[in-house]
Amino acid sequence: MQTRLLDLLVCPLCKGRLHLNAEHTELVCRADRLAFPVRDGVPVMLEAEARVLADTEEISDNP
Repeated sequence: MQTRLLDLLVCPLCKGRLHLNAEHTELVCRADRLAFPVRDGVPVMLEAEARVLADTEEISDNP
């Protein structure tokens, strides 16, 4: 995913910064502990499509 696009996208719930998790191909909101999928290079920014992160799941700092 392009860095420029990542800088423009925010969490649809809290408007916080998103972090790329390239391993799972998703964008992560640390505040809400949600992971939004990226399908075919397109982020799906719908709450209904987001995965809730487990309490034990680490959130990486990928740029």
